[in-house]
Amino acid sequence: MDFKTRIKVTLIIIIVLPVVLMACAFWVISQYLMNVQNGLPMERIDYSAMSGNIRQVVNATEEIYDILQEQAREDPARLADKSYLEQVSAKVTRPSTYIIVRKDEELYYASNEEAAQLIFSKLPGYGEGSLPEDSGYYYDEFDKFVKRIDFTFPDGSRGSVFVVSRVSALISRHLLVDMLVAMLLILVFTGVMLTRWINRSVFNPVDELNYAMKEIKEGNFEYALQTDVKGEIGDLYRNYEDMRLRLKESTEEKREYEKQNKEFVSNISHDLKTPITAIKGYVEGIMDGVTNTPEKMDKYIKVIYNKANDMERLINELTFYSGIDNNRLSYDYHRINVAEYFGDCVEEVGLDLESKNIQLNYSNLTQPDTVVIADPEQMKKVINNIIGNSVKYMDKPQGVIDIRILDEMDSIHVEIEDNGKGIAKKDLPRIFERFFRTDASRNSAQGGSGIGLSIVKKIIEDHGGFIWATSKEGEGTCIHFVLRKYIELQNTV
Repeated sequence: MDFKTRIKVTLIIIIVLPVVLMACAFWVISQYLMNVQNGLPMERIDYSAMSGNIRQVVNATEEIYDILQEQAREDPARLADKSYLEQVSAKVTRPSTYIIVRKDEELYYASNEEAAQLIFSKLPGYGEGSLPEDSGYYYDEFDKFVKRIDFTFPDGSRGSVFVVSRVSALISRHLLVDMLVAMLLILVFTGVMLTRWINRSVFNPVDELNYAMKEIKEGNFEYALQTDVKGEIGDLYRNYEDMRLRLKESTEEKREYEKQNKEFVSNISHDLKTPITAIKGYVEGIMDGVTNTPEKMDKYIKVIYNKANDMERLINELTFYSGIDNNRLSYDYHRINVAEYFGDCVEEVGLDLESKNIQLNYSNLTQPDTVVIADPEQMKKVINNIIGNSVKYMDKPQGVIDIRILDEMDSIHVEIEDNGKGIAKKDLPRIFERFFRTDASRNSAQGGSGIGLSIVKKIIEDHGGFIWATSKEGEGTCIHFVLRKYIELQNTV
């Protein structure tokens, strides 16, 4: 549930719930008070006794009073007839109104015996106070309104008929107090209920989210928040979880990257130290006069030259890696004829491989006019790095490298396979990672920075292709990469 809906529900509860509870409380309290005060059966209670004012009571009393007064004028003797009095009492419309008949000082008749006993001793005497046509008496301590009619019994006894109506002032006071208490309890109940609901659905989740953010601040990315709640709270939880996972992944990548950088610096230091040590050794030999023949001098100079080339290669790899790391690589794309380009590359590397006693086999199964879009210099780096890797880890007396160009519909598939030592199955998925070197290569006399194949992967992917490797330990390794063909659209009229 979103916040807007929560606000609407809260508003409805604040308005509707107290009204409903107040109505229920009003009904219960009024029923209780009327039942207690009147002592009447529940089915005889109406709400006029509770809600009527003094004017309403007087009007209700007048109805029965007029009947009795007319009878007193015409035939006062009938007022002594209890059956007649029962008939008149039956016409009373208000349960809180009843008739009392007094003979001399004794109670002769009462339509509500119990209520009559309470007020009988307080009733005015025969002819006392005012004329029968008076406006009546109000007994504050009983909350009763009384009208009197004096008459004479057939035996000459003095009699009085009283029409008594209960006024609701007492009930109203009790009702007012009870309703105020009920209102207070209802408001407290509503407030507590809403507070608990909002606290549970809003503040508790916010507090938990705040605690989770503190955990993130302290570097703990394992504190997860899971919820099925909809709306803003659910969105906050899910956004936090996405943020936590990304931060965790980013932190782990950063740690791995720092670890790789340290390893890379260590590897490069070692790889640079090896040719430098060799160069220093051969230079010292020349300075000490060890090269006392032209043949020795030529050998020493050639070794120094080769070691300098190794250092240059490492420095070039570092420079290129720096460009990859900062996304500053630029490409100069051209349309390249596959047969011509790879033919030139094979011819260029063939002489070098021949001098190292490595046989190079080349086959091109694509059409002569097959073209790809590529940067010639960068693609040459790809081929040189792959072949250089094969040469570096060649362990056979007669090395063999096969280069095959295969035609695959809208792309070309290049395979560069060697018969070297191969790569362990556990290491094969990681050979294109930056700085990764297998145990065999790390202990190799040739060394290696561990970024050659990562550079190859970067270049191939920037050309829109993809690369992978297959290998068997002791048999050799094959590097595969695929490039899309350039297909020139024909104009149609």
